[in-house]
Amino acid sequence: MSRERATTLLVDFDGVLRRWDPAVAAGVEQEYGLTEGVLGEIAMSWGLLQPVLTGQVSHAQWMASVSDALTLSVGAERARAAVEEWQRYRGEIDLEVLAFIRQVREAGVRVGLGTNATDQLDADLAALGLTDDFDAVVNSSVVGVNKPAKEYFQAACAALETSPSRVLFVDDEDRSISGARAAGLSAHRWTGPGDLRYLRAALAF
Repeated sequence: MSRERATTLLVDFDGVLRRWDPAVAAGVEQEYGLTEGVLGEIAMSWGLLQPVLTGQVSHAQWMASVSDALTLSVGAERARAAVEEWQRYRGEIDLEVLAFIRQVREAGVRVGLGTNATDQLDADLAALGLTDDFDAVVNSSVVGVNKPAKEYFQAACAALETSPSRVLFVDDEDRSISGARAAGLSAHRWTGPGDLRYLRAALAF
């Protein structure tokens, strides 16, 4: 039995639409005398990351925890300054992916942003000029559960008013792809803009 054709697109943010230049963090670490890679290592440690992705703490509280963890090595003032400078950079948009999203929406395909994010997301979307580019934004910190949980994808489908079998999800992480498929969605593991040709075909666009 063949699957129903997808009529709605759900796209991950970081790693698909937004990219992060690792040179920015490396430059801050060098400037403040921090060990290379330490900012990301601390921030992405699951004990600090999971609470902010599920809305238990704010983005500001998360970053304060990163500063606290750096205090022993460089002192409280320099730790706060380093984190503040690092956070001024909010990533870069892949313009080819954005153009694709805009084209499919113009063709009548509903598009949602499905992301594990913090309460900083709305401000980031505004700063990056993306406020009007999605029919729904499904932020884990608002939903209260993060990808790859089945409940996350159920909430995403509800927000898009589309049954899971009609949603095509795109993400760069294997765990999220597996979670989406377990929840009944079609899912494509993103490797780069070369995948857009496949997505066009899958959406009959």
